[in-house]
Amino acid sequence: MPDGSSPVSRPSSTMSASGVTGVDIRHDWTVADIQALLDLPFPELMFRAQTIHRASFDPTDIQISTLLSIKTGGCPEDCAYCPQSARHEKSVKADRLMAVETVLAEARKARDAGASRFCMGAAWRSPKEHDLETVCAMVEGVKDLGLETCVTLGMLDSAQAGKLKDAGLDYYNHNLDTSPEFYGEIISTRTYQDRLDTLSHVRDAGINVCCGGIVGMGENETDRAGLIAALATLPTHPESVPINLLVRVKGTPLGEAEEIDPLDFVRMIAAARITMPKSRVRLAAGRENMSDETQTLCFLAGANSIFYGERLLTTPNPQAQRDRVLLDRLGMHTTGIGLDAAQA
Repeated sequence: MPDGSSPVSRPSSTMSASGVTGVDIRHDWTVADIQALLDLPFPELMFRAQTIHRASFDPTDIQISTLLSIKTGGCPEDCAYCPQSARHEKSVKADRLMAVETVLAEARKARDAGASRFCMGAAWRSPKEHDLETVCAMVEGVKDLGLETCVTLGMLDSAQAGKLKDAGLDYYNHNLDTSPEFYGEIISTRTYQDRLDTLSHVRDAGINVCCGGIVGMGENETDRAGLIAALATLPTHPESVPINLLVRVKGTPLGEAEEIDPLDFVRMIAAARITMPKSRVRLAAGRENMSDETQTLCFLAGANSIFYGERLLTTPNPQAQRDRVLLDRLGMHTTGIGLDAAQA
C-alpha cells in the first residue's frame, strides 16, 4: 500500500494512507496521480472506489438511460473506432434526420421501459441551423414526456449551445475519447482543443456535461491515466462520465484491435469514481461483450449508470431482459434522478 508520500495519499487529497478521508472535489489530479491509482493492488483500489462511491450515492442504485441514433452515418470525421464515418471502408448507410414524432414515439417506449433519461445522437461534425431547430423540437417533446434529455451532435458554438438550453436540454454528450497525447492516433479531423471548446460552450450555456472516453483503442496505461486526468481536471467535473469499452467494428481502422484485460477496464471505472466522486459513472459501450461478473465488478468499482436497450447508435447492447436478470440477481434497483441530485 502506498505510504504517506504517495501521490494518491497526500493529506490534501481525497485519499490518505489509511484510506478515504472524505469526498473532497479535486481538480489538480496529475497523470502520475492516476497512474498510482491504477497501479494499486486490486482489492485496495476497489475498497477506495467503493468507499468514495458510498459517500455520495446509494450503492444499489443504477440510473437508466436510453440512446437513440436520430441521424445515422455519413459523418465527415475520421474517428478510427466509428462505423458512421464516411471515410471508412465499410461505413453504415447514411440516413436522414428522423422525424420529431418518430423520435417521441421511441422516447415513450424508453420511458415505459424504465428509462429516466433519453439520449439522442446525430452523426454530424456540427449541426446545421435547420437541423438544430428540429433537434430543439425533439428536446422539447421529450421533456414534455417527463424524461431528462441528452443529445450528442458534434461540435457546438456558443449560440448553438444557447438554443439547446432554451429548448430545455439537460445534458450534452461530447467525449474526449482518449488522452491528449494519443488523440492524434485516433482522430485527425478535429483537435482536442475543439472538443474542449465545445465543452466550454455547453457549460457556459448552463447545460450539464456528459463526457468520457473509450478504452481498448491501442492506448497504453499512461494514456488511460491521461484520459482520466483530462476529465478530472476540467473546471467542473462532468455530471455524467461514460466509460466505453471499444466495440471492434469490421471495416474501421480499429476493427482488429487487441482485446484488453477486463480487470484493466474495471480499474478505469474505479479511477473515474475516485477522481470524480459526485459524477454518475456510466458503464457504456461494450457491455454486450462483458460477462456478468465483469459488469458486477464495474458496479462495485463505482459505475452507477447504464444504457438500456438493444442498440447504442450502431453497435449492439445487452438485451433488456439480460440487464433485468443481472440487476435482480445483484439486488440492485433502478431509479430516475433529478437534476438537483445529479449536481449535488
